[in-house]
Amino acid sequence: MTGVALNTVGAEPADLLGDYHRFVDRLDLDSGQRWQRRRAATCFVDRHGDLPVWMNRPTPARLADLHRPKAWPFLTWLLVEGHLQADLELLLAKPGGVDLGLWWSAAHPGDVERAQQVADRLGWSANWARQVIRHTAPVLCLWLGKTLAELADGDFDDAAVEADRIDVRASTRDRFAGRCLALRQLCFQDGTVQQPPRDSRAAALSPPEHAARIAQPEIRREVVRYAEIITTTLRPSTAQMRIKAIRVLADWLATRHPEVARLDQLDRSRHIEPFLVWSRSRPWRGPNGEGKTVGMTVFHHDLVDLRVFFEDIAEWGWAAAPERRFIFLSDLPRLPEPLPRALPADIDRALMAAVSALDDPFARVGLTVLRATGMRAGELLDLELGCIIGFGGSHGSWLRVPVGKLGTDRMVPLDPEPLSLLDAWITNRGPQRSLAHPRDGHLADFVFTERGRRIGAHRLRVGLQAAIAAADLRDRAGNPLHVTLHQLRHTFGATLANAGMSLPALMALMGHVTPEMTLRYARLASPTIRDAYNTAMAKANGRRSVFVIEAGTNRSAPSKVDWLYTEMLKTRLAHGFCSREPVAGACAYANICEQCDNFVPDSDRAELLEEQLADVHALRDDASTRGWTDEAARHDRVADSIDRHLAGLRRRDANR
Repeated sequence: MTGVALNTVGAEPADLLGDYHRFVDRLDLDSGQRWQRRRAATCFVDRHGDLPVWMNRPTPARLADLHRPKAWPFLTWLLVEGHLQADLELLLAKPGGVDLGLWWSAAHPGDVERAQQVADRLGWSANWARQVIRHTAPVLCLWLGKTLAELADGDFDDAAVEADRIDVRASTRDRFAGRCLALRQLCFQDGTVQQPPRDSRAAALSPPEHAARIAQPEIRREVVRYAEIITTTLRPSTAQMRIKAIRVLADWLATRHPEVARLDQLDRSRHIEPFLVWSRSRPWRGPNGEGKTVGMTVFHHDLVDLRVFFEDIAEWGWAAAPERRFIFLSDLPRLPEPLPRALPADIDRALMAAVSALDDPFARVGLTVLRATGMRAGELLDLELGCIIGFGGSHGSWLRVPVGKLGTDRMVPLDPEPLSLLDAWITNRGPQRSLAHPRDGHLADFVFTERGRRIGAHRLRVGLQAAIAAADLRDRAGNPLHVTLHQLRHTFGATLANAGMSLPALMALMGHVTPEMTLRYARLASPTIRDAYNTAMAKANGRRSVFVIEAGTNRSAPSKVDWLYTEMLKTRLAHGFCSREPVAGACAYANICEQCDNFVPDSDRAELLEEQLADVHALRDDASTRGWTDEAARHDRVADSIDRHLAGLRRRDANR
């Protein structure tokens, strides 16, 4: 049974019946079909002559009344011609095969044509456009008694409320709700309504609304007052997180200490300390964390927010403020400081090669721009038309990254590849109506919109997983490699840090507001740090290897064994040993004579050359073991030269 049945009958049933008969006579039907429709309408009027009374019958009864005489064509004519205004329950419960959409479309060709043009511009499929324009639009317009051009924002809100109230199948209700969102999108792009479709999820509670859910009346009054104050200066997300932390304490008090009705009744030892113990491993609040406990970061942030809350109301002189401080710096756990999770170079190359071949153009463009600019995913999705700025000359093109997570605006240079991808996307984007920015409500022409709506980060994640699968990237267990969107930002920062970019420049590119955030990239394994380490270790190792001749001894040089195994750059000399420190680098004069083309070895001293060759081989092996590749290569060159000299001596002896 419907709650209200609207009636706009302006003529007697007999007059309506005569008009309908004349209408049927003009239809392209054979005589038998015309007779059947006239007879069905006559039978229906004979049984239910008082249409307003009949409209108040239960919907199942009305459906039966229309089914028996096959009177749906007559009712459809009444609705389309405006002689009767039906309720939404009857319109949604109509069976298949009723020509309601066909007759309504014929009666409003201008509305249908304009709506179809907008649907084509949005890239809708023919089937989806038909469902929305020729099935849902007639239902909504006939229920409201309006044309498509007369619909307003409130009409769609009223339809959503009415659809939840009436008695129809859940599948019918869901299908109608989805098509109404699409119809609203179409009307918004056409300029008929001013508000785009809203997310079907419930809107997040504001900080004062969160505070209003605290159970204790006096505590609730103080926290609501506090929420109203901090929302004037803090960002909405920051204020919301602080009130959520206060609610955690208030809910715990309501369960464990119901006698605490005011904030000034709190005690550190009886209330706060047990709360700290419980809060460290408290259950996660909300459906997404069912069965989980909060991590160290959430625990830390909750304590910081509670500490700030109590300090604020104490400094403001509120009567409800406790007399003593409850939470101290020593109560705050030290958070771990993990390094940025940059991708290894080989995985980075393989992943981005797979990204360039993705089928989804948005994922291909978005992931490439994320990797090339170091933007956060939210900043990418907030890009507006005009974000590409060309300074000309050697300055090239830059990308203006919008205000994002940390409330900063910055410029990032654009390489040719991401620049061309962005240009192609903007060219193919087509005209889209401006949408309200979620941050401050100003109208913005977002770069990444499709079919009149903003694209979400979900498609970026799907594209990233597709690229991982295409590149066959796996972990040690053989599972697909786990990569997040934010790791592309870390890889961008790590690449620049490893290439030697200064930290102030890197800080500007990454959009960091404190140097500490950028210094994390300085702790990565960069070539600069490696070179500094190698230089220092070479000096240290060299100092440990200096020969010290003991006083009072006749020993003027180390033994051959000692010399061979010290950490020195060694050169075999005919009259002694060389002990050059590694920090000094390879000697340009080492064994220069043995390698000279003018050197002629003495045939009587061949055994000395063989002994020198053995020493050179030992020195080469020692240098290779220590990782001194340049030194090992030098010894190889000396050994090759001595081998040639010995071979010449052997040939000379053989010819004698």
